[in-house]
Amino acid sequence: MAAVPAERIESPSFMLRGHKVMLSPDLAELYEVEPGALVQAVKRNIERFPADFMFQLSPGEFENLKSQIVTSSWGGLRRAAPYAFTEQGVAMLSSVLRSKRAVLVNVEIMRAFVRLRQMLIAHAISPASSRRSRRDTTLSSRSYSRPSASS
Repeated sequence: MAAVPAERIESPSFMLRGHKVMLSPDLAELYEVEPGALVQAVKRNIERFPADFMFQLSPGEFENLKSQIVTSSWGGLRRAAPYAFTEQGVAMLSSVLRSKRAVLVNVEIMRAFVRLRQMLIAHAISPASSRRSRRDTTLSSRSYSRPSASS
């Protein structure tokens, strides 16, 4: 069984509600299962997926997401909003899908989340970013006034 390329894992992730998430249709594609089968497995084991592991997109979030995706990789029109899985939710999926493919995909997804976290940490502590941060803070804290019409 071949490894899943990092690009296939990293590209379908989004920031929603302050979390880096992957959506159920994209995960189903990676796991090579039907989206409905993935959602059914989750619903049969719902106690393993608290709100900080998984949530369903609100109608507004779903509409916003659909407007950002030019070509639908989800097989056309969807009736129900997809589910979003956080890193912990993705980790839990392998325990409910129980296939060799699920284990392989989960290992690669966990590695992708770790790489992302390492990049964010490296960027946050890099000298250039801290200099830029200080400069931006200085510029934003200055008060500028417009010249008055009488001068």
